[in-house]
Amino acid sequence: EVQLVESGGGLVQAGGSLRISCAASGFTFGDYAIGWFRQAPGKEREGVSCISNMDGSIDYADSVKGRFTISSDNAKNTVYLQMNSLKPEDTAVYYCAADRPYRHDSGAYWCPSWYTYWGQGTQVTVSS
Repeated sequence: EVQLVESGGGLVQAGGSLRISCAASGFTFGDYAIGWFRQAPGKEREGVSCISNMDGSIDYADSVKGRFTISSDNAKNTVYLQMNSLKPEDTAVYYCAADRPYRHDSGAYWCPSWYTYWGQGTQVTVSS
């Protein structure tokens, strides 16, 4: 059974840091891309970051670039999102998702446009 479990969310003051985790099981972790998404109340779900485990390719949303860092530990089947310099607008439920990456002509594996498997989310609240 495919399972994605997020953890590490909580309450933090603006300017603080959190590291959230996505533990994966039930599929070949190294063949997949893992994406982080977030959804704030009344807003659409948006992509935050992703990593293609096939070759380590990484993407970030402009809103988090320079503040968040995604990483993958293949031995633990876990992807992390280190969030620094947090802002109140980062407050959201953070979800991880998994699907196969796309292979481009360059040979690189890029994150997919959609994901099949989703976790239940972890709440991140940033106070001002």
